[in-house]
Amino acid sequence: METFVAALTIFILALFVGFEVITKVPPLLHTPLMSGANAISGITLVGTLITSGARLTPLTEILGFLAVAMATANVVGGFLLTHRMLKMFQKKK
Repeated sequence: METFVAALTIFILALFVGFEVITKVPPLLHTPLMSGANAISGITLVGTLITSGARLTPLTEILGFLAVAMATANVVGGFLLTHRMLKMFQKKK
C-alpha cells in the first residue's frame, strides 16, 4: 500500500509539472518538441509490442493490446499534427 501511495503521489506531481512545462512553451518550439515526443512514442510502441507478445496471462494480452492501440494512436496523431504545423511555415503559392 505504501508503494502505491508513493507511485500515485509521483504520478500526480508529474501531471502538474508536465502541465506547467507545456503551457510555458512558446509556439515556435511546439513542432520540434512534438517531433521528439513522436520519437519517444515510437519507442513506447516497440516496447509494448515486445511485452504484449509474451502472452503471460489473458489480462496481459488485453492490456498489451490496449497499450499498442494507444501508442499507435499517439504516434499517428503526433505525426499528423506535426505535418499540419509544418505546413503553416511553408510559403503560400
